[in-house]
Amino acid sequence: MPATADSNAIIDIGSNTVRMVIYGGPPRAPEVLYNEKVTARLGKAVGETGRLSAKAMGTALAALRRYALLLRLRGVADVACVATAAVRDAANGAEFLEQVAALGLAPRLLSGEEEAQIGAAGVCAAFPGAMGVVGDLGGGSLELTDIGGDQATHGVSLPLGTLRLGPLRAAGPVKFARRVKKLLRGAEWAGAHGQTFYLVGGSWRALARVAMRRADWPVEDPHGFEMAPDEALRLLRTVAMARQTPAPAPASEWARLGISSARAASLPDAAALLAVLLRELKPARVVVSGWGLREGLLAQRMGRATRAQDPLLAAARAFAARHDPLAPGAATAVLEWTRAIDPAAGTHDALREAACLLALAGMVTEPNRRPAQALDWALQKRWVGIDAAGRAMLALAMRANTGRVAIPAQLLRLAPAPLLRAALAWGLATRLCRRLTLYAPEALAGTALEIDGGWLVLRAAPGLAGLYTETVEKDLRQLGECLGLEPRFVSG
Repeated sequence: MPATADSNAIIDIGSNTVRMVIYGGPPRAPEVLYNEKVTARLGKAVGETGRLSAKAMGTALAALRRYALLLRLRGVADVACVATAAVRDAANGAEFLEQVAALGLAPRLLSGEEEAQIGAAGVCAAFPGAMGVVGDLGGGSLELTDIGGDQATHGVSLPLGTLRLGPLRAAGPVKFARRVKKLLRGAEWAGAHGQTFYLVGGSWRALARVAMRRADWPVEDPHGFEMAPDEALRLLRTVAMARQTPAPAPASEWARLGISSARAASLPDAAALLAVLLRELKPARVVVSGWGLREGLLAQRMGRATRAQDPLLAAARAFAARHDPLAPGAATAVLEWTRAIDPAAGTHDALREAACLLALAGMVTEPNRRPAQALDWALQKRWVGIDAAGRAMLALAMRANTGRVAIPAQLLRLAPAPLLRAALAWGLATRLCRRLTLYAPEALAGTALEIDGGWLVLRAAPGLAGLYTETVEKDLRQLGECLGLEPRFVSG
């Protein structure tokens, strides 16, 4: 997708990589238009000498020079450039930032507390109402932050980045665990037990991909993936025992998971650290977040009205409009027309609207592709503000709109049957409304769907009785069977 005048960019000068991401789309649900990174490993020499090496700085500056040029050529003027642990800790960090500024960028050096709170803001934006602890693992540091009420508090930065973990683990697992615990105590980090632990950072997302692969998880995106702590610890013990490439997976296996060889080499250390943290923090559940520091920078710029929006709906409306500009307006009409049959009215309003938007937008593609496309859109696209059960409900509602009523086995793994039945009803009702009225205002106003005792009643004004055909009768009957109601058509 090309950058536009309302695009903005984040340049993240991290301890391991230097990354540029260009964002567009709705402010509440920013979409990645372009993502490029260079592995500069700025933090590698800092742990050994206290200074950024000339080689690492040269690699980073070459990447930053390219990024600055690309942004100018693409007309992206809204750019935030931040530097984190490696530059913060290096004796020559200020000198490096002067060279960055000479490229036309305006680098901002984040303190450890700022880095922790901004990363946590990204998690809060992705999981509205989130409460618990955010753990953000980078190359040079680990940030831990309490979150609750969409606010981040008690943020600390610890020298436990992936580039520093190898030497710490060399002393053995017992001394490594003691070192981590000592740092936690020194930072006055208690972290109440029984909360949700949100994982941020490429190494921990890679660990989640391993867990998802082993579980044959139907969703490819690790964002929102949830693990019970005991399940996570079993996986972590296996990965942490590896010395070089995490066994038993060969290099080709990591490639299939989208994990680079460099990232794979860091997984044993990342796994060992996470295992200690899980034993110390004792969370009730572990959830992976695809949003962190970069999205946190965007979230901090959101106005109150934007922040109050539902991120799933913001994304679904923009996505649907790209496929069919008429879909958002049609969805509003369909939702109102089908309101009476929603068995969970008021409970899943945002999810139901998103399902309707995507179902209608999917009708512009080839008919034979629509059922598979429903699974692809719901399960594989990055959505925020939604869990695995919500993804399954989106998929089933979209499939039902195409006339498919069988529930795929993978969806039963993601959501309980009552929720799936509700989503099936959404999709069948959308199909009935769509095929009966074609969204024509007079047809929508002159027909109605009601529940009367054990009957599902479709009413039509006398002049619109001709809309009721054998095809519509079948749609009404399918919806009635889903709801456990007898169908009835009434004209006049």
